[in-house]
Amino acid sequence: MSTATVRVVCVVYHPGPELDDFARSLRAAGAGLELVIVDNGTDQSRSRAVADEHGARLVVPGANVGYGAGANAGAADARTPWLLVCNADLVWQPGSIDALVAAAGATPRVGSAGPALLNPDGTVYPSARELPSLTQGVGHALLVRVWPGNPWTKAYQVRQETAGGARAAGWLSGACLLLRREAFEQVGGFDESYFMFFEDLDLGERLGRAGWTNLYVPAARVTHIGGTSWRSRPVPMIRAHHASAYRYLARRYSRWYHAPVRWALRAGLATRRTWEIVVASR
Repeated sequence: MSTATVRVVCVVYHPGPELDDFARSLRAAGAGLELVIVDNGTDQSRSRAVADEHGARLVVPGANVGYGAGANAGAADARTPWLLVCNADLVWQPGSIDALVAAAGATPRVGSAGPALLNPDGTVYPSARELPSLTQGVGHALLVRVWPGNPWTKAYQVRQETAGGARAAGWLSGACLLLRREAFEQVGGFDESYFMFFEDLDLGERLGRAGWTNLYVPAARVTHIGGTSWRSRPVPMIRAHHASAYRYLARRYSRWYHAPVRWALRAGLATRRTWEIVVASR
């Protein structure tokens, strides 16, 4: 019988050397871990090699089912009290998972917890955010690339990281997300209609509505190399990001009298998507 307390679910798609670094650094990150690698790609050679070397289990959905569906597949038969869903482009600091579990376990109603995600240069990525209002969401989506310091982006990316201690957030980045299995199962896991992006925002919102707390834990620190999927496949990632953005916002404003809002959102996001694809294709 397994004595693991945390199932680490790592979702990958044609991973590179970052998966080796991920698994190697995981050894010192915490105790009682079991690793499940979910490979959505067509070539599992690297994933299989890493799984064999580190005693992990490999799950192959047989198609690129997306991030949330991949995470659900990796968590499907878990018996551990905690699930840790994460990207492969992480390097764990020693004791980081232990710190995350200790903070989350101290309060029974914590449904999810996230660490401080460090960029490669040591700066802190804003991974703990508030749920966006329509004004903030649209202002951030349309202006962040051309005017990063706009007031809507600043309000959306509330830097809870500067607070010093653990505190509640509206939602936490799915790049590294600890989940109480009871809470995760209660809300039905990730919504698989989001292929990539916004599945973490959606999950955090549903956890909050169900009475669970999303807890940001800056004492747990993990380096996020970031952008490996974007670098290799920028145009499909841009399309997926905008499709998920519209899906999330359209569901929040789904009543018949919100139709003009949805039309405006669709037009604005389509314009932004086209511009980003042009820039990425140069």
